[in-house]
Amino acid sequence: MYKLIGAPRTRAFRVLWMLEELGAEYGIEPVAPRSDEAKSYNPSGKVPILQTGDDFIIDSVAILQFLADKHGKLTYPAGSIARAHQDSWTQFAVDDIESPLWFNAKNTFILPEDLRSETAQKACRYDFDRALGVLETRLGQKTYVMGDEFTVPDILLGHCANWAQKGAEWELSAGSARDYFDRVRDRPAYHRAIAVRDRYS
Repeated sequence: MYKLIGAPRTRAFRVLWMLEELGAEYGIEPVAPRSDEAKSYNPSGKVPILQTGDDFIIDSVAILQFLADKHGKLTYPAGSIARAHQDSWTQFAVDDIESPLWFNAKNTFILPEDLRSETAQKACRYDFDRALGVLETRLGQKTYVMGDEFTVPDILLGHCANWAQKGAEWELSAGSARDYFDRVRDRPAYHRAIAVRDRYS
């Protein structure tokens, strides 16, 4: 059984969603980010952390891909062309979609107040909207980013949509990107993960 370490309303939700997709057994230790307990696992204090046996894996993206590879689901085989395209989507999710959300959060409530910038917040929203345009172009008419198969980057992008709407309070304009976000968040495993998350609120 896995142990998911991290409050489920953080990036730990990504791992929670993945575990539900896999039907894996897990427990949750709802550790707050930047807490002493979180730092005992990860010097940066970031969550999530996944305990598997006697080992601990940090970083949500690394955890998702580890779980996908281990269970042989929601991923293409390492070394395949399809996996290279999947990894490209993963990098896009982190670099282009998540990055402005994270920098906006820093300038909203994470950094010391005297270091926050409203201009940076506006720039983040501009960058996020531009990335959504790229997402729509790359996605085209596909159901998920890799076509008919739901994979790791779909979880990352779906979580970022939550972050944008609920965390940053950014409205998503109607269009194929919003339709895609609605589609990935209509999966049964997502709804199960939401129900678990809400028990820890």
